[in-house]
Amino acid sequence: MRVMVFVKGDAPVGVGPNAEMLLAMGKFNEELGKAGILIGADGLRPSTLGKRVRLFDNNPTVTDGPFAEAKEIVGGYWVWRVKSIDEAVEWIKKAPFPPSFPVDIEIRPISEEVDFGDAITPAVKAQLGKVRDLIEQNQRS
Repeated sequence: MRVMVFVKGDAPVGVGPNAEMLLAMGKFNEELGKAGILIGADGLRPSTLGKRVRLFDNNPTVTDGPFAEAKEIVGGYWVWRVKSIDEAVEWIKKAPFPPSFPVDIEIRPISEEVDFGDAITPAVKAQLGKVRDLIEQNQRS
């Protein structure tokens, strides 16, 4: 199963991890990679640099960051391939976040085709294949 691991928190612009923390996280990411678990990962810039778009009733509204609840803001993510969500929990317990660095982690399974049952018609399956091909092509360029 694939899971997305959300690291929640929002640092001000110019405030971020130091070299020691980056090296420790890099080592952890290497361990994940060697274990065949790591599919993707990135940190996100502060919400002060972002925008939130709400789409409703054909009337999009755009809000400039920063956003009110820092504990609800995604500051980074991993995508992992694990046997179970419990395995993901065990891995995240090993993440080298400093004790003085409060962080909330959310782990959610990523939807797979089988989750959509009969909605995955041959036409939908063909379109999903085209999109996957485009993603692979974009990753190579």
